[in-house]
Amino acid sequence: MTTTETATTGSAAAGTAATGTATLGSATTGSAAAGTATAESATTGTAATGSAAAGTATTGTAAPESAAPESATPESATPLLDDLTLRVRAGALGPDPASRRIAVAFTTCQAVRHDGRGSGYRNEVLSLRLAEAVGSCAVEPGALPDGALDDCVGADVARLLEHPLLPVRVAALDAYLMHIAPHSPDNGACPVPLPAGTSLEKSRARARSVVELLDLRPGATVLVVGVVNSLLEALRSRGLGYVPCDLKGGETEFGEPVVGDALAAADRCDALLVSGMTLGNGSFEPLRRHAVRHGKQLVMFAQTGSAVLPRFLAHGVSAVCAEPYPFFWLDGGPGVIHRYRGGVR
Repeated sequence: MTTTETATTGSAAAGTAATGTATLGSATTGSAAAGTATAESATTGTAATGSAAAGTATTGTAAPESAAPESATPESATPLLDDLTLRVRAGALGPDPASRRIAVAFTTCQAVRHDGRGSGYRNEVLSLRLAEAVGSCAVEPGALPDGALDDCVGADVARLLEHPLLPVRVAALDAYLMHIAPHSPDNGACPVPLPAGTSLEKSRARARSVVELLDLRPGATVLVVGVVNSLLEALRSRGLGYVPCDLKGGETEFGEPVVGDALAAADRCDALLVSGMTLGNGSFEPLRRHAVRHGKQLVMFAQTGSAVLPRFLAHGVSAVCAEPYPFFWLDGGPGVIHRYRGGVR
């Protein structure tokens, strides 16, 4: 699994070639119902187990209780993602998803090597636009079938929530939830500005905002699922230890070994810091259940499923740093991320 800023691969600095509009070394391909194409870069994320395919010190606000699935408990036999999808399909959260159609479907392939870093990364994201909202799900580079975009564009959300590809279902769910409840204080989000800067400066700013969501004393150990070197730096600055995890293994930018089995490493960690990409590869639920069973904090940093994961607060997820499209590395200007706080239940 290739993850944002991960050192598991020694990758190129330049973006990959594709059709569409290139932005900051990223190439975008897309299919639009209205004939338009949109540029985007790929998301962060990694698999932990299972199948696969700067912030200010502002504190977050708890999401409304109604945000989480009502029919699933932390130890329910039904995975939270499946339960939430069923509720959306039934129209329990808003308008009938069969009445909402995807206008634009696009993918972005990205290759990055931050100035001053010894290694880089490559990734890919699927994004779906529903009215003013964009939902996203990261995928393994090259793993998305050629016909996936054609399946999505012009399709109604209800149909896509039954699509055979999990990333399509996640992106469609994310778009729908963003459409009915965008990130705002009224919906439990606390906006955190990201200042303009280089890709590395913005990455470090975001990382500080993510790590602030962990309520830990110095000396505690954090399982990091999705090896983001800026996150590791931010953890170090707070005196926290960490176990970096990625299915591909390898080493971090700092020469530390990357483990491949997150659940096996979780037992020796005090908290979990997990990429939203785990939603799209099926590995989120085992990590959530581990956090619930052991009373550990589970903090999510989410470009994938940024509108999905806040729904799981108080159901094993303790906090979320949500970053919907457009992502921080699309340009050097200022941006915003959204933080949510809940509790470990």
